[in-house]
Amino acid sequence: MAKVPAAAIAASGLVGGFAVARWTKKRPLGGVVLAAAGAAAAQQWRQSAGAKTAVALSATYVAAFAGSHPLAKKVGAWPAVFGVAGGVGLASWVLADRRG
Repeated sequence: MAKVPAAAIAASGLVGGFAVARWTKKRPLGGVVLAAAGAAAAQQWRQSAGAKTAVALSATYVAAFAGSHPLAKKVGAWPAVFGVAGGVGLASWVLADRRG
């Protein structure tokens, strides 16, 4: 079975977490989606690129989540989420996924 790239998992976690929180109106449920995807991506990052890269990409994931909030005030919620998800996905691909 083909492995889903960590870039796709991380980007989907950011988008999916926001979507779940918004559509269910239960922010903690969106946080569960966000955390589960982040943990899955971090495990793949560690396996493919090592612990230091996994820590750096995990910090990027958390920073993207946090940064999407003030960005949303400037560009709107969905554009902010898609923007940070794209950035995290690109960073993941450059630092970890393209090696595999």
